[in-house]
Amino acid sequence: MRIPPRRGTPALLLGQQRGRAHHVDRAVTRPCGSRAAREAQSRAAGDGLRILAIETSCDETGVAIVEDGRRIRSNIVASQLVHQDTGGIVPEVAAREHLRALDVLTERALREAGRQLTEIDAVAATVGPGLIGCLLVGANYGRGLALAAGLPFVGVNHLEGHVYANWLYETEDIPPEPEIPAVVLVVSGAHSDLVLMEAHRRFRPLGRTIDDAAGEAFDKVARLLHLGFPGGPVIERVAKEGDADAFPLPRALPADRFDFSFSGLKTAVLRLVRDLEKKGDVPVADVAASFQKAITEMLAEKTARAAAEHAVETVLLGGGVAANMALREAIARRIGHPLRVPRPGLCTDNGAMIGAAAFFVLRHRGTEMPVVARSDLKLA
Repeated sequence: MRIPPRRGTPALLLGQQRGRAHHVDRAVTRPCGSRAAREAQSRAAGDGLRILAIETSCDETGVAIVEDGRRIRSNIVASQLVHQDTGGIVPEVAAREHLRALDVLTERALREAGRQLTEIDAVAATVGPGLIGCLLVGANYGRGLALAAGLPFVGVNHLEGHVYANWLYETEDIPPEPEIPAVVLVVSGAHSDLVLMEAHRRFRPLGRTIDDAAGEAFDKVARLLHLGFPGGPVIERVAKEGDADAFPLPRALPADRFDFSFSGLKTAVLRLVRDLEKKGDVPVADVAASFQKAITEMLAEKTARAAAEHAVETVLLGGGVAANMALREAIARRIGHPLRVPRPGLCTDNGAMIGAAAFFVLRHRGTEMPVVARSDLKLA
């Protein structure tokens, strides 16, 4: 994309009046300690902060413009359909696809938001966790864009993005923010984390998967049933035609912990399918429905128990698996009241959630985020 020419002194002074960042060299290397980021922090405490946000942690390329951490002005996502042919994500291919898409998506995000790059106050990008090659593409693109445009760069934890997707709306009339403290369940292809959100950007770990992530279990069962990739959406679709009580499947629910374990469930489905194949045709819809019921009940039981034990009413969901309606309904039944969950399009990876999280990084500094990619970042 075309970068506006470097501004002279009058333009820089005007930028200062608007809270626009300068001292770019320091902003890129120390996003929370630089003068540029301090100015952005000041604007985050008020209103009108516009962030261009980039997401490239896995196989979705996302670019969005988010205002004040809550209002989506544009949110463009390109899905990499090439991975359907291999039944899984090839990291090198994914990184190349991100590189190919970013310029086009950035220009489109600005155009749909009705903004120029000169009207943006900060650039943010996911710096982890995720596939390291994919993270490097997005983080380096974002840093380069920030440097060229004279803007601060904000590194964002991808998992915080899934949490703050609950703050996002596309309408002018925005509901109040979710109340904190809150119990948060983030479930995706690579993560299953249950945390207590004690304050903005302060998370206390309660439980996480000790083997496969929930989304990974969906993918493996879908592959076993020859349903394609990704597994979550296709299993949910097929399960609607099946009997969820057709096959009793084990639930690993140790009473003294909030950790998850899905390997036993996955193995049980494997054995079930092998036995059914020996007897004849496999009732795919019934197997899919039985598996979905088992895994959603495991997630719902731990989440509801965590909310009860910590006397917390607010329950938030995030991550691709949070788009599953059976999971949403199972948790709502157990906690006895509606829960906060993003619309399905904001559960899967997207740039808007990174823009929301970046806003709260600027407003509530808390844990300093790296500006280099790290594949091993955790939520808590």
